[in-house]
Amino acid sequence: MRDRRGYTVVFDLDGTLIDTAPDLIAAVNHVLAGQGLQPIDDANLRPSISHGGRHMIRTALDLHNAHYDEPALDDLFARFLAYYRKNLANHSKPFPHLPEMLDRLASAGAGLAVCTNKIEDVARELLVELRMDTVFRAITGRDTFEVYKPHPEHLLRTIDRADGNRQRSLMIGDSNTDISTARAANVPVIGVTFGYTEVPVTELGCDAVLSHYRDLPEAVAKALPQ
Repeated sequence: MRDRRGYTVVFDLDGTLIDTAPDLIAAVNHVLAGQGLQPIDDANLRPSISHGGRHMIRTALDLHNAHYDEPALDDLFARFLAYYRKNLANHSKPFPHLPEMLDRLASAGAGLAVCTNKIEDVARELLVELRMDTVFRAITGRDTFEVYKPHPEHLLRTIDRADGNRQRSLMIGDSNTDISTARAANVPVIGVTFGYTEVPVTELGCDAVLSHYRDLPEAVAKALPQ
């Protein structure tokens, strides 16, 4: 890993740092069971994860052709969140080789941060449960500021919280939301291929594409200006 002193690397959470799909999908299926509906399989729900829990519930209900209105969706989302908070890390885990690569980035001098559309305290609790919270200088969520991804200020203010330089930063994410946020913030971006997205990151115009964290040093070198 090259010397990265003065740089800040900002990660999305779901589908980028952590494979949270099993526990998120379990929470959606818990909500469906309460409505007398059959569970939805992983393949049909994984692509919707990047849009958040409410969108996942909408997707599941639409697949069942179930009627709902916004007040009903509010109630279902509250049930989803209550269940998920109690089952954050039953099956969620970091993607292979991620922990050692975070350590290598930090040892090379980079500041690390998380910018997620998960509710901030839920994101923090998940990282605490997985013993990954201490490596990050900043963790921000959907409710941290008055704006959230894809608004560029969510990313830029996350960099600020990490005491970083906006002109010497990098975003790593798994979806169009992350790539669009980075582009709007004028921050280079790496797209990971193993996350949750309806459109492959190879089609989203990333500065580099990452298929496995063991190749992170090369992807960072490609994405960052020399």
